[in-house]
Amino acid sequence: MNNPVFHFEIPVTDMDRAVAFYEHVLELELHIQIVDDYDMAFFPRDDSRPGASGALAKGDVYKPSHDGSLIYFDVPDIDAVLARATARGSRILFAKKDIGEAGYVAEFEDSEGNRIALTQAQD
Repeated sequence: MNNPVFHFEIPVTDMDRAVAFYEHVLELELHIQIVDDYDMAFFPRDDSRPGASGALAKGDVYKPSHDGSLIYFDVPDIDAVLARATARGSRILFAKKDIGEAGYVAEFEDSEGNRIALTQAQD
């Protein structure tokens, strides 16, 4: 069985600001397009690898929030990502924590007011 999550959408109110934030913080390039009259910015996706990908989404049905689902981005260095996020005005909501063999986790607030989590494999 494949992993059950295929796609996620992160609500934004200012697409340009959000794209600049995520591209800087996660050091990747998003692909912008309009889907069903909604502004979307897609994270990279490699269909040959396991895991999900998604998009930033702007529209009347998308409301940034600390509540609801929490998305974890797998990153090589949580400390570096948090440093880039705070340099862009983010607040750390949950400092980096060692969770044993599973590695590390942390949470921050993105440029739009969403709660976003990070995970990093054990060294």
